[in-house]
Amino acid sequence: MTNTSKRGQPRRAFHGTLRFVLPTLIVILLGLNLWVQQFPLSDGSELLSSNKHSKKKNVIFFVTDGMGPTSLSLTRSFRQYAHDLAIDDILTLDKHLIGSSRTRASDSLVTDSAAGATAFACALKSYNGAIGVNSDKVPCGTLLEGAKLSGYHTGLVVTTRITDATPGSFSAHVDFRTQEDLIAEQQLGDYPLGRQVDLMIGGGRTHFYSSQSDRKYGSRGSRRDGRNLIEKAEKDGWSYVGDRSQFDQLQLGQNVSLPLLALLADYDIPFDMDRDEEEYPSLEEQTITAITALSEATKDSDKGFFLLVEGSRIDHAGHQNDPSAQVREVLAFDRAFQAAKDLADRSEVETIMISTSDHETGGLAASRQVTKSYPEYVWYPEVLYNARHSGEYCSKQIANYKGDDKKNFIKHEILEQNLHITDYRDEEVDFLTRENNRNAVQDKLNDMISFRAQIGWSTHGHSAVDVNIYAYSNKKHAMDDILKHLQGNHANTEIGSYMAGYMDLDLVQVSKKVRDTRHSPDKSSAPGINSVIDEYYHRINA
Repeated sequence: MTNTSKRGQPRRAFHGTLRFVLPTLIVILLGLNLWVQQFPLSDGSELLSSNKHSKKKNVIFFVTDGMGPTSLSLTRSFRQYAHDLAIDDILTLDKHLIGSSRTRASDSLVTDSAAGATAFACALKSYNGAIGVNSDKVPCGTLLEGAKLSGYHTGLVVTTRITDATPGSFSAHVDFRTQEDLIAEQQLGDYPLGRQVDLMIGGGRTHFYSSQSDRKYGSRGSRRDGRNLIEKAEKDGWSYVGDRSQFDQLQLGQNVSLPLLALLADYDIPFDMDRDEEEYPSLEEQTITAITALSEATKDSDKGFFLLVEGSRIDHAGHQNDPSAQVREVLAFDRAFQAAKDLADRSEVETIMISTSDHETGGLAASRQVTKSYPEYVWYPEVLYNARHSGEYCSKQIANYKGDDKKNFIKHEILEQNLHITDYRDEEVDFLTRENNRNAVQDKLNDMISFRAQIGWSTHGHSAVDVNIYAYSNKKHAMDDILKHLQGNHANTEIGSYMAGYMDLDLVQVSKKVRDTRHSPDKSSAPGINSVIDEYYHRINA
């Protein structure tokens, strides 16, 4: 099904090429009733449209979960190597860097994704594990809720479970991030405000139905209450999309009936390097679909839309210490950001795009001392380039192997073919052959890649390093305002405060409206609830 490039990297089949090109063609060919082409001035600046002072606005907030500054350095050099680019070639994100963000939680210098996302969503600090609640476990009004109550359309796009920490913090209120079944209920409108989300695209189908539910939705539902929220959502008027073929029928957003619930995987969508294009859309395709659908829905409205887009699995690659998956996740996000910018440039509606991370994951270093002697000043992107699959994928292949010669399977299929490691040692193969713990196997495979590439990691968890802030607007006065408020170094809460002010939202009043939301866990789920802060949940993608 694949052929080989000049460096041995497998190419996608022709249909994959079409799927890569098609989003760009759709962007260019969108109807004139939706997009207005803008022309550059002679000095390279953008021509402002006649509705420069219109109150109609679009806000696209990008979260690169787990992406720290070193992720950009690593990915930039990887891309230069992979595409034979000049050493001064940079990513799209690099062109829009404006500052950095401090990430600590209310109860720790090192935040988790829940507290980090709540800081953006509610513009306040909270404890690790908190989803849309303050440090006293009181529900706090979010940007998404405030936007919806003010007349904006709203959307969530992720590559993890739609009930995970970041999307959950914008659309639900629970004491602990493990309460994903309850998050799903609230996202569909089962709480005091009613439905606040117009569009959801991501994974996490498992939290919307149980294993006893109608099999047409799958057989891996995990809800404990036996409910089928997908069936209920359809009865309540939601358009439901559950696979790639149904997603393709959306025509990248031109054929969408809102509200839309698109659950494209039971758990998380696979890493981009493992993603079967016949089964799962890219983050770029998801983003284009969401922006186009929300733009169409608001074309006759005085208000625009608020959209959250998360590059979710950058974080998972960091937790797993997998540099091959990490760089490809960052590139996938970079393409999504570029696609959103292209759409903004063609829109007459004032649009701002702000991107940052909730935290850094893994303590990533673009160097590693692999000998006792003085270290070399090198790292080798070709090791990452030659890897065809992630450690997550390979460890699953090993765990599922049913043959009689596991050792040779690991040598030839996993190490040589999937990871392009030919200098493996006997002790490495012996460990992978006898070890039955999949986490341990995954760690070993990723360390074999990291060691050979001379990439360093300090943790399987998060770090407290400041993360970058990026921004763009299709209107100069709006970009100037962003720089005025967010250029330089800022607390993560200031980013949420800025977006609330930009959309003229009163989050205090929204907080009063959600105060009575059911948010505490019931007794059956209370034991060990804090263990969810252990983000090793992400180390094995079920």
